[in-house]
Amino acid sequence: MIWDRGMESMDRARLRELQAKRLTWTVNWARERVAFYRDRLPPLRGEGPAILDWLTEVPFMTKQDLRDLYPLGLLAVPRHEVRRFHASSGTRGKPTVVAYTEHDLAMWAEVVARSLAAAGMQPGETLQNAYGYGLFTGGLGLHMGAERLGVAVIPASGGQTERQVQLLVDLKPEGLSCTPSYALYIAETLEQMGLTRDALHLKTGIFGAEPWSENMRRRLEESLGIRAVDIYGLSEITGPGVAIECAEAQNGLHVFEDYFYVEVINPRTLAPAAPGELGELVLTTLSKEAMPMIRYRTGDLASLNPEPCPCGRTMVRISRIHGRTDDMLIVRGVNVFPSEIERVLLDDPALTAHYQLAWEGHAARPELVVEVEGRGDPAPDTASIQHRLREALGVHVGVRIMSPGTIPRSQGKAARVVNRMREV
Repeated sequence: MIWDRGMESMDRARLRELQAKRLTWTVNWARERVAFYRDRLPPLRGEGPAILDWLTEVPFMTKQDLRDLYPLGLLAVPRHEVRRFHASSGTRGKPTVVAYTEHDLAMWAEVVARSLAAAGMQPGETLQNAYGYGLFTGGLGLHMGAERLGVAVIPASGGQTERQVQLLVDLKPEGLSCTPSYALYIAETLEQMGLTRDALHLKTGIFGAEPWSENMRRRLEESLGIRAVDIYGLSEITGPGVAIECAEAQNGLHVFEDYFYVEVINPRTLAPAAPGELGELVLTTLSKEAMPMIRYRTGDLASLNPEPCPCGRTMVRISRIHGRTDDMLIVRGVNVFPSEIERVLLDDPALTAHYQLAWEGHAARPELVVEVEGRGDPAPDTASIQHRLREALGVHVGVRIMSPGTIPRSQGKAARVVNRMREV
């Protein structure tokens, strides 16, 4: 189902004209109202779609800019026009605060409604929303979009996993939205309660907020009896709904380009990446009032796919997120992403999908150990797992098979890396 066919299937030439018009508005709005932009934006040049090329002259923004301007140095409207605030967790430093006007909230609800429709949800169905409600954007973002689509919402939030299962059984929602790691925990709890996926009425899973692999998708689809799609967003831009996989192809996430202009750059050279080349996503909002973002480096690594999609949407797709630039592990000089390790582990039927990565040894000579739970029967082959990881990663890592239930379960974003290193 395409929620807004006129926009989502728009001719690419017309789309670029719309983007140019909205970019012009955004730049003028930001320059007039925010000192930060007034000092850094060069004069607009060009006409029509050529204005989009002007963006390459604009310096990139980073999360450090948001931290330096904490809490509201980017606010472009009077406080009385703000209708909501959200904020990041601040786990990597000072939190970032984001504001929304009534217009911004309506736009957000619209792109999430499109996302849920692309995932296979239809008006009249029910979504169990197990994203956290509060300052995190996931819960309220999915909630607003579902109601905009005409979908009933069970606002379960995160946690109370047995109750989550009971709600899935009793209220029979067609959709489940949460992080993929929490969906895995729900599936495990379902089994521990003596139930099977036949007790559920689910058909669709909308999972995001953390990188996950194709093998994780397969595990979730098999255990919950669903079609699982990847949703992408970030609070600095709007929250969930920036991009979504369509249920038809499940091959790349459509960016809603009428609201978000997307670039991919080489994170080292800052040069544009070619289609299909992995790089860092850079996003520009095209209609946001409260806190417009222009050339924001997201830190998320993906590639662009401009090829037509069988679903009929013409908007460009990004690959699933491979990881974040600040999540990358350097193991004896080799760059390693947790999602690469996950792909190997989940391809082994002797292993569960619960794992964590532990830094051990001395701080001067750290060793990475992959801790993963075995199923018990068949017994995991540690040597084989190590060999396959070395083949995939290009570097040796340790492997430790753990008993079922020993890896901490996530009720939100999974904390994959733990530090057990000694200083001396």
